[in-house]
Formats: sequence, structure tokens, C-alpha cells
Amino acid sequence: MKKVALVSVMALALSSVACTSSDVKNDKVSWGYTGDTAAIHWGDLSSEFATCKTGKEQSPIDIRPTQDIAQSDIQFDYQTSSMSILNNGHTVQVNFDEGSSINFKGTQYNLLQVHFHTPSENLLMGESYPLEAHFVHASKDGKLAVVAVLVSEGAGSDFIQKVVDHMPASKSDVQKVAGVSLSGLDFIPSQNGHFGFKGSLTTPPCTEGVQWLMMKAQTTASKAQIDALHAVMHDNNRPVQPLNGRTINE
Repeated sequence: MKKVALVSVMALALSSVACTSSDVKNDKVSWGYTGDTAAIHWGDLSSEFATCKTGKEQSPIDIRPTQDIAQSDIQFDYQTSSMSILNNGHTVQVNFDEGSSINFKGTQYNLLQVHFHTPSENLLMGESYPLEAHFVHASKDGKLAVVAVLVSEGAGSDFIQKVVDHMPASKSDVQKVAGVSLSGLDFIPSQNGHFGFKGSLTTPPCTEGVQWLMMKAQTTASKAQIDALHAVMHDNNRPVQPLNGRTINE
């Protein structure tokens, strides 16, 4: 992949929304989750978003495993990072310093950001969860991988509390939070089992070819924390998309 293409893909993942983000013309096209710009209309809003309508490997999905195999583990190498946070108008997003990554099937994917959806975008055996986190990664050749975590209501999360304490209430630029650090390992379930499948970005331009890694184990956040995120983001979940014969590995 040419260097300019790689830069474009990295920018797409970092500035994005939910696996996410702004494509070349994304900022010029209004899209959302309700009314005339809701997900059902994304593919008609711009030629740049056509894949949202025509794609055959779209995300999110209802995760019902189709194949039980010995999968490669996700090897996490997450470091403590300073906290940079923004509200891009569709989600709350935390950007990470360079130095954290995962290794999956021999490919290293560098951790770029995490963002949130209320309620969850992916379903698990037909069940929706009140919150879902997407840890977005990119390899050196521009491939994307998302580690997704479903969140149940329960004990409070120190990681989520840092997000709640510092998230902008409205659309904002990136804000560096002095004196606050965090690590994805503070949030990712310690059990390493996952569901693996191919999918897409869950927001325009709905680019396909994304490696999805949904953690089998869930984590928890308190009702107050989930409500606080929802009060800022509102319902920002794309409906589940057809599987179209894709394999979901367990």
C-alpha cells in the first residue's frame, strides 16, 4: 500500500467514530441515527457511503457462532497512556499514545483509540447490552482490527469513570487531560476468549475488511456511568446487518 493510502487509513481510524470516522467527504455530509440521516439512509446520502448500502460484510451483527475452532489468541501489549478525549458529535472517543498494540495471527495492530456506543451495536445470541466499547487498531499496512467489549450494568468501572469525568458534553476538538493516565488493560476482560469475524466500520463510509474480535467475557459499569455516557451520546448504535454467509469463529 502506498504511503499516502496508509496515512489515509490511519487517519480514518483515529479521527473516526465507531470503527469509524470521517472519510474524505464525511465532514461535508450530515449523518446520524434518527430521521432522514439515520442508518437506513446512509448509503443514499453520498456516493462515498455507498458501501453502507451495497456491502456484504457489514457490521454490527448478531453474534451466533457458526464454527468452533482452535483460534489464535489475542496477544495484548497495552501500555499506560496519557488521556486525550473528544466528542466527535457521534461518540465519545479516547485517543491513546503510541506504544500499545495487539498481535493476532502474526500481525501487529497498533492501538489508536477507543469509543463507545449506547446501547451496544453488536448483539450476542440476540441479546443487546447497555454499552459497548470498540478498541480500534491499525497495522502498518493499513489493515484495521477492532477489539469489542460488551458491558453489563453492575459494578462501577474506574476506566469508564475517567471517561465520564472528562468527556465533553458537546462536539469538541481533542482535549488533553493533564495528570490522568489509563490503560486498555484496565478495561479489557482478563479472559482471552473471543469471537472472530470479518466486518466493517459501523459508521459511514462503512468500509469493509475489518477484523472484528469480540471478547466472550463481558465487563461491567455502573448504571450511573452508563446513563452519563448515554446522556451525551444518546442512542448511537447502528442496527445489526445481515450475516450473508460469513463465518463466526469461536
